Amino acid sequence: MRLVPLTLKTLRFPLVAALTAAVVSGCGFQLRGTSPVPAALQPLAIDCPNTLPARFCESVREQLSMGGIELQPKESADYVLTLRDYSQDRRASAITAQASAAEYILRHSVTLELLTANKTPLIAATDLTSSETYRYDETNVLAKQREEEELQQQLGDRLAQQVIFRLVPMTQERIDAALNAHSADQKPSESP
Repeated sequence: MRLVPLTLKTLRFPLVAALTAAVVSGCGFQLRGTSPVPAALQPLAIDCPNTLPARFCESVREQLSMGGIELQPKESADYVLTLRDYSQDRRASAITAQASAAEYILRHSVTLELLTANKTPLIAATDLTSSETYRYDETNVLAKQREEEELQQQLGDRLAQQVIFRLVPMTQERIDAALNAHSADQKPSESP
């Protein structure tokens, strides 16, 4: 058996791959769909009532799980992420000469709030919105209906990502600061 000496040519691909991985990881790159949700928010419960789209609630849960957050029922969680007031809106944004819609705006919105187990607010009720515009063609109704359905799903997923990104700054230091500020506001003021 003859041994072939390793040359730079045979090592080129592994070296390039390793170098690329080092550069990409060093610049803070993360795969799409994952987010660096702080471990300080564990364990976390999600209050996502049945009035909200199930796909949206599941998308939030999946993204939190992929981010390494331990999800628990409200009774045993230290923090509760409350999602409510989900709405979907579709409006004509451009009209043709024949007075029919040529373009629509789709808009999804939701309200989120982050509380501690004893109802201390860490993130006050905040409205998040995601929107998209698409052209409508009366001669191709079926294809445009499919396009709208896909956009509706994408908007829900984008809104779920916005929810996750609102949690990203909640480090232990920020949580402690919010709790201290809340307790200072709750103390009765002494008058002279």
